[in-house]
Amino acid sequence: MQEMNQPAGELSLAALRPRVLSCTLCPLAETRSNVVFGEGNSSAEVMFIGEGPGEVEDQTGRPFVGLAGQKLDEVLSSVNILRDDVYIGNVVKCRPPGNRVPSRSEMEVCLPYLESQIAFIKPALIVTLGNTSTQWLMPDVPGITKSHGNFFSWRGGILLFPMFHPSYLLRNPSREKGSPKYLTWLDIQKVSKWIDEYQRTSNA
Repeated sequence: MQEMNQPAGELSLAALRPRVLSCTLCPLAETRSNVVFGEGNSSAEVMFIGEGPGEVEDQTGRPFVGLAGQKLDEVLSSVNILRDDVYIGNVVKCRPPGNRVPSRSEMEVCLPYLESQIAFIKPALIVTLGNTSTQWLMPDVPGITKSHGNFFSWRGGILLFPMFHPSYLLRNPSREKGSPKYLTWLDIQKVSKWIDEYQRTSNA
């Protein structure tokens, strides 16, 4: 019986989790150490979606906790966004060997899990991190260098906002104007402004 003080989204995610953790529907199950389900606020207004787990994520079962995750934390904290206030996940839940880009068939197998997470959480804004997650969810948008920093209308009125993947920032450390880091600083400010306006409108 559902407890009145427990969000329905939490129960739904809790029911989904064991199915995902035991999934063996694609070859990634043969090489993984842990499934990385996702974590965060089950009723988050904003959901961040990356490509797939890396080595540290595979070892810990948690998303974005390696070097790229530390960079994401840095980006979020620059505008006072807490990880506990958003939900963070990936297109595929198991690490592709060598951190390669997941194949189309691997992403297709994982898509129902991702769609279920989105349906349960009901975010108003999805921030896609990198080209893979952006074009997987919205194939018609331009590549990440052109689409980042723009809001796109997605299914059911959800907004989609592409940003550079944190690992790309690690490979391009320059902070000069026009660099990926500089552009990401501008982009995350847009996310912060959107959150403020959304909360103000919702509470009006």
